[in-house]
Order: sequence, then C-alpha cells, then structure tokens
Amino acid sequence: MVPTGRTAGRLGVVRRTPLRSPLARAIVPVAAGLAFFALLFGITWLAAAWISANGERVTNLGDRTFQVGSVERVAEQIRAEGPILYPDLRDPNGTRSIVLDHTGDTPIAGWRVFYAYPADRDATCLAEQIEGTRQYVDCTGRDIAVDDLARPLDVRPLVENERTLYIDLRGEAVSTAGG
Repeated sequence: MVPTGRTAGRLGVVRRTPLRSPLARAIVPVAAGLAFFALLFGITWLAAAWISANGERVTNLGDRTFQVGSVERVAEQIRAEGPILYPDLRDPNGTRSIVLDHTGDTPIAGWRVFYAYPADRDATCLAEQIEGTRQYVDCTGRDIAVDDLARPLDVRPLVENERTLYIDLRGEAVSTAGG
C-alpha cells in the first residue's frame, strides 16, 4: 500500500510507475544506457569534427628548445666519449637526427650542432658513430670526421646563464654559444 498523506518524520510521498513485465524491466534500463552512450558519442564526434575543421596540419608536438644539461657535464662527456647523437628532436618523421659536439677548453663556448648525415649527401644517408671516437661511417661505408657532417641552419646550441646547455629547434636567427 502506498501512503497518500504526510507522516511525521518523512519527507514526502514518492509515487512511481513500476514497469510491470520482466521484459520491460530488463529492456528499458539497457535501452536508456545505450541511448546515453550514443548521445555521448555523438557529442564527442561533433566536438572532434568542429575542432579539426580548420584542416591545418599542426606538428607542434613539444617544446622548441631541448635542455641538454650542465655545460660542464656535457662537455666532459663529449671529451671522454665523442659527440652525442640525438635522434630526431624536431620532427616525427625521423629525418633530423643531430650530433652535438664541443671543441675548446671552456665549456661555455665551442658548441656545435650537425645533422647526422654527411654534408655531401641527403638525410637518407645517416652516419653511424664509431663508438668512443669523433669518427663516423656513412651509408656508403666511408669514414668521415664530425666536421664532414651537414651543418643545420635551423638548429643551434644555446648556453643559458653560463651553466645550462639547450638545443634550439626554432629555426630562428638567434645568437649561438660560440659555434
């Protein structure tokens, strides 16, 4: 029996229309859930379509500068083991692997960056470093020095506060750290 009047201590009367058949009690909640998820999918799809409607390709996947570390630590590492190869810090297609080199006695100056392919070849001819040296072997088997690698115009080493080394991937004309 459903109470119709107010009773002390109760908030009120709740009237509901029960689903009478077992089939209705099984199907109605499932159908309501499916309708909810269909509506959620539709809203998400419309939002994605609206966001991507401009058709502009965006490849800004991260920072345009890469922090390498302490100039003293990195210079010592290069002195002991040779230049450092960084595989493709800029583009997701893998064609811009770079080599970081340091020359000179002071860790603040003398930083240089090269692409990891010979200057007289294209980016498909990646050079492989001979471990622990400043020498490389290119795709044809030639032995080449680090100075024979291609010099990029859009990647530069930067020293900040005479302590931290960065690689600038912006491609803008900025002052470089001695290189």
